[in-house]
Amino acid sequence: MLPDVKSILFATDLSANALFAFRYAAYLAKQCDAQISILHVMEPPSADAMIAMQAYFDREYRDQKHQERIQQALSTIQGRLEKFCQAELAGDPIGADLVLRKEVRSGYPAEMVLRQVARWSCDMIVMGANAKGARQTFLGTVAKQVLRRARVPVVVVPMEKPLKKEKR
Repeated sequence: MLPDVKSILFATDLSANALFAFRYAAYLAKQCDAQISILHVMEPPSADAMIAMQAYFDREYRDQKHQERIQQALSTIQGRLEKFCQAELAGDPIGADLVLRKEVRSGYPAEMVLRQVARWSCDMIVMGANAKGARQTFLGTVAKQVLRRARVPVVVVPMEKPLKKEKR
């Protein structure tokens, strides 16, 4: 017998595919009578960016500005996440009740997704995958890491393909 799915973690990068992937998470949540926890993870600055900051700013100023910028970015992304949910769930009051929490965290995406699945006792992960461009490697890497290490089922939703127009 399959275990009950009562809590789904929807990991999003807020890309163009996020809305399509969220619809899968909402569909699965409705079918399983589950709730959705939405997570967006903001990666820390690269090593190159940190080196550049060290070259131009003293430590106290750099640390203060770094923390201010992180808080600003987290706040901005939290606003985007709220707008994303409002736009998607505006016409679906039942779907709005499915969303338990929406959080933006700072850290490495795969690590944070796996950590939050354990913290929130999620039974499934749903995430989108971008199939084109420079993001393919990054998102592919995150999806692979989550798939390899997750102890719950993972649904990776490929990028929605545009519909082809019929020839007349």
